[in-house]
Amino acid sequence: SVHILSPGYVNARLEKETPIFNKQRIDFAPPEKINSLVVSSNQLCMSLGKDTLLRIDLGKPDEPNQVELGRKDEAKVYKMFLDHTGSHLLIALNTSECLYLNRSVQKVRALSRWKGHLIESVGWNKFLGSETNTGPILVGTAQGQIYEAEISVSEGSLFSTNPDQYFRQVYTLEEESGPAPVCCLEIERGIEGKFFIIATTRKRLFQFVGKVPEGTEQQGFSSIFAMHADHLPSFREFPASFGFSEIAFYTPKLRSNPRSFAWMMGNGVLYGTLDYSRPDSILSDERVWVYPSDIDVTVNKPISIVLTQFHFLLLLPDRVMAVCTLNEQVVFQDQFLEKFGTLTRMIKDPTVQQIWIHTEKVVFRYHVQRESRDVWKMYMNMNKFDLAKEYCKDRPECLDIVLAKEAEHCFQNKRYLDSAKCYALTQNYFEEIALKFIEAKQEEALMEFLIKKLNNLKPSEKTQTTLLTTWLTELYLNWLGILEGDPSQRNLYLDTREKFRTFLSSPKNKDCLFNNRASIYELLASHGDTEHMVYFAVIMQDYERVVAHHCQHDEYDEALNVLSRHRDEKLFYKFSPVLIQHIPKKVVDAWISMGSRLDARNLIPALVNYSQSASTQQINEAIRYMEFCVYQLEETQQAIHNYLLSLYALCRPDSLLSYLEQAGTNPNRIHYDLKYALRLCAEHGHHRACVHIYKVMELYEEAVDLALQVDVDLAKSCADLPEDDEELRKKLWLKIARHVVQEEKDVKKAMACLSSCALLKIEDVLPFFPDFVTIDHFKEAICNSLEDYNKHIEELKREMEEATQSAKRIREDIQEMRNKYGSVEPQEKCAACDFPLLNRPFYLFLCGHMFHYDCLLQAVFPNLPAYKQVKLEDLQKKLAATTQPAKGHHRPKDTDTGSLGKGQQSREQIKADIDDIVAAECVYCGELMIRSIDKPFIDPQKYEEEMQSWL
Repeated sequence: SVHILSPGYVNARLEKETPIFNKQRIDFAPPEKINSLVVSSNQLCMSLGKDTLLRIDLGKPDEPNQVELGRKDEAKVYKMFLDHTGSHLLIALNTSECLYLNRSVQKVRALSRWKGHLIESVGWNKFLGSETNTGPILVGTAQGQIYEAEISVSEGSLFSTNPDQYFRQVYTLEEESGPAPVCCLEIERGIEGKFFIIATTRKRLFQFVGKVPEGTEQQGFSSIFAMHADHLPSFREFPASFGFSEIAFYTPKLRSNPRSFAWMMGNGVLYGTLDYSRPDSILSDERVWVYPSDIDVTVNKPISIVLTQFHFLLLLPDRVMAVCTLNEQVVFQDQFLEKFGTLTRMIKDPTVQQIWIHTEKVVFRYHVQRESRDVWKMYMNMNKFDLAKEYCKDRPECLDIVLAKEAEHCFQNKRYLDSAKCYALTQNYFEEIALKFIEAKQEEALMEFLIKKLNNLKPSEKTQTTLLTTWLTELYLNWLGILEGDPSQRNLYLDTREKFRTFLSSPKNKDCLFNNRASIYELLASHGDTEHMVYFAVIMQDYERVVAHHCQHDEYDEALNVLSRHRDEKLFYKFSPVLIQHIPKKVVDAWISMGSRLDARNLIPALVNYSQSASTQQINEAIRYMEFCVYQLEETQQAIHNYLLSLYALCRPDSLLSYLEQAGTNPNRIHYDLKYALRLCAEHGHHRACVHIYKVMELYEEAVDLALQVDVDLAKSCADLPEDDEELRKKLWLKIARHVVQEEKDVKKAMACLSSCALLKIEDVLPFFPDFVTIDHFKEAICNSLEDYNKHIEELKREMEEATQSAKRIREDIQEMRNKYGSVEPQEKCAACDFPLLNRPFYLFLCGHMFHYDCLLQAVFPNLPAYKQVKLEDLQKKLAATTQPAKGHHRPKDTDTGSLGKGQQSREQIKADIDDIVAAECVYCGELMIRSIDKPFIDPQKYEEEMQSWL
């Protein structure tokens, strides 16, 4: 077998640590015998011998404080009482006197009002008491009286002889034989201003309950006792007595009121909890622990009792005994050696939970350590599993034991579901538990166990998760199959179905179910549960399977709803061919709602199959979607436009022409295939559409030829389109004219063509007319044509005269320019080099600027085009070659004068050509300056050199 979960705790060792009650002997040797010892709030007070009082702050144990009582008589300390703050100490003497000592002073004060009373108990006021004032307190005497008193040591009363403010009797406790000593007093406050006062005698426990109005607490408790003046308060009584009794309380750390009590009396220990919500008695869950046989109340009767959270401790003359309040078992006994003497008293400091025991010679202290360590086991044995789990929640090995015990307990009591929940939390072997439920035929409990176990698995435990998930699916399907066939179990079936669906859709199981969806589909199919197969497919987002299922069952609307809800483009492409056959309008609506997310090209096959076998009305749905793509989505795909054209050509010729016209005549902005459109329109005989396409293709002759078959006016509109080609326009108009004359034989309409096109003349049209036509039909046209010729001849004459006059004026301007001159003063300077102008050959421009020849050449040459620079250099070389020889040189006598003249003429021509290049315009005022506006003043290649020269 496969272990789904191995036990996590093998041979777990339960704690056996230090004892709960750990005793420690105090390193203290009293100089005299110890009479009494009290502890509260870490303040310890000890009566030594006859007249000494030792006070120790346990936070500073090395600084004890000794106070002398100052008594000269034979008085001895009877009892001492220390309040909850550790500030107020009452010392009862056996002479029926009482002394008072405050922690802040060194002098013992006598309480004069208390004289004559042997004090047995004090009930401190924990609600109004402070370090300087006790507030109203209760005092019990050996004669059975209860007094109310108050002690104050405020600054105004430090020098007063009477620290006791008042001392008045409020009640007397009685037993059958009359007044009885008040052994213990306790004051507690409940809710809504209600106070509970507990008072004990040797055999009775009294409770006084009453409200003290808010704001009157300082007035004391007289009103509560007054309520019981005529009748006895409620009390518990036991027959046996050993002369006294003692009550102890346990207060949790973070609470102000005690939670439990234990009263030691003659018959045993009465213990229980305190319930402050009860009207008359706060004692609850009372039980009596009877003294065992080894305690003889006549010989070794109990001396003191203290109460902890789960135990009460009894002090016997020679030992300490701890009893568990949960099971009443003695769990601890500590025997003291005889050399220490008889045990005298045991008290507990409620603030630090320490227990003190003393004899006349020795002091011991008990530390309570982790008292609750084994409480879980006790609660578990008592079948109080919730409490047991509470006390071992931080100890997993113990919690596992409790859960296993609880699971077994529930199983034995046939609470199988509860048992399954507990078993799922344990580390017991998975197979054992599963077989246990299978043998008991408790499938529902088994499912609960598997679900809880699955929820507790870690993400890394993938194999276990897969096994549990698959098993649970099988169990759910079996259970649903059984319930579905039983009409009486309809509600249970619906509830189980909802649980199964919750299981399938659980986010925690999502990954596992997805990875093993093939197995789950097989399980669902084997059970024939198509409903949950669809549900599971939706959860797995396997919408293809969902849509396919609906289509197989002719649930086309449901299939489309799934597609529309999940908006998966691939599924639309796959199932649209099927759906459009049955619900075309809804499918197209869905496509439109998808908008640009769908590529219409992928839907064209579905529309083509559909439109081939559908009626005109159904084709309209295809047109509607194509129009949406073209006009709303502004699709530019050629396939979409071509298909829309084909639909228009098939069913809507009027829409075809409007579509073509709306598309325009610019071939670069047309999205349909022109050749395909032309062939399509020709096949269906849509001539006007063909004419439009010819126009777009700029096949104007074909457009006019086809238009003449439809409408002459349409042909005329086509003939005017080639605006830049007059020859073609004339040719087109001639086609129209020939058609009108030869086909329609309408002379008037032919003459109208002449007026529509200025390119046509009467002589162009005349050859088309038959010989028998009389001149009367186009007499007017001939006259108009002759007049136009005359006007044209006159215009030509006028233009010739104007040209003659213009040539004459130009010749005069040239002659005038040749004779134009300018004067140059001797002091004039070159505009470029600023040297005298007359020193070298120079140029004078009409603008007034003057330049040396070489300066002008230097300024112009870099800005000339390359070819002009080459030409200028060539001319300069030619000019240098034709230079005359010097005067001193001999010239051959047979030099040809004609040849010389020819050379001089050539030289003058070269100079003129150089002037045309160099002096064509002023370098400062001409185009050269304008063209150089974007050139920097300093050549970028020489910028660094120029910049360095300025440094």
